[in-house]
Amino acid sequence: MKIVLEHLTKRFPSQDRKAGGFVTAVNDFSFVIPDGKLVGLLGPSGCGKSTMLNMICGLETPTEGKIYFGDDDVTKLPPENRGVGMVFQSYALYPHLTVRQNIMFPLENLKGDAKLSKEVMREKALEAAKLVQIEALMDRKPSEMSGGQQQRVAIARALVKKPRVLLLDEPLSNLDARLRLQTREEIRRIQRETAITTVFVTHDQEEAMSISDLIVVMNHGELQQIGKPQDVYDDPVNLFVAKFLGTPAINVFAGRLSDGKLLIGSEAVLEAPGSEDRDVWVGIRPEGFVLRENGPFRTKLSRIEVMGRDTSIVSTHELCENTVVRSIISSGSQIDPDQEYVHFLLKPEKVCLFAKDTEERIYTELRNAHDKK
Repeated sequence: MKIVLEHLTKRFPSQDRKAGGFVTAVNDFSFVIPDGKLVGLLGPSGCGKSTMLNMICGLETPTEGKIYFGDDDVTKLPPENRGVGMVFQSYALYPHLTVRQNIMFPLENLKGDAKLSKEVMREKALEAAKLVQIEALMDRKPSEMSGGQQQRVAIARALVKKPRVLLLDEPLSNLDARLRLQTREEIRRIQRETAITTVFVTHDQEEAMSISDLIVVMNHGELQQIGKPQDVYDDPVNLFVAKFLGTPAINVFAGRLSDGKLLIGSEAVLEAPGSEDRDVWVGIRPEGFVLRENGPFRTKLSRIEVMGRDTSIVSTHELCENTVVRSIISSGSQIDPDQEYVHFLLKPEKVCLFAKDTEERIYTELRNAHDKK
């Protein structure tokens, strides 16, 4: 089921009664969610993600704009008539009911021609439980289960009515690190098996990038960028997106384009032929550094952290936004931990430039001095 969002805006009355007015949670948001895809809705806390999800499922009515499921305008349709399955952060299971009864609960509320017999409901509940691999736990109650198992029950309950759309609101935030990894892989498997259009809300960019077909990055209620996870990571449209995606975070330096070169301080770190002279923000991904004895970019070495297959060089530079610079290199690279400075060659494809005033992306050719045209 394709979901079309047209110029969605949601305003809430300000909590400051004296000031009055409204707070805009979502502002003029338009996007098409393709049929059968898993879309990660991503952004910092308070950016409007959950409000967006609540409008899609019908718990909130847009102040302006339209929502379509396929060709059907569902903007004012009640939640129970939209064919939506919702999984909440808190699981929202009934503690006095068994797993079977929790999964069956949405079916018991069907009326008229849609009403099912007890036997059919039990069959559908077992089918949903098998999909999330909890069929052996049908007689347990939520208090007898782990967080990951409870989350699977919540997903099974959302799937049992075979919804047109599945909405997941930060479903992994209550789980420990290992369970988060397992459960997100299960969510991806289930989504592929069912081919249900799914919107996955999270503030964790690693989660969104690992399982989503597309990611939608939001900030302050506004759309920042849409694309395949790796494309958005490699080609951010502005400094906010560049900073938000990536672990460790992108290193940001105050720099300047001058005479066809990219300068950080007095060091010409890359060639920038044909570029306009201007001050810029220089974003360098941690994996964009190459150890080179006579490399053009120099930082002051703080320490070396060995992380299995990779080595993290932690250094400092006075023009770095956070002072601390993190560089990821191969664990086979040799570096003297007692040396004062470390020199790098930069990978041009891992360097992004942004306007100093608007923080929008600047697209200009970058290359190392020895590279051929």
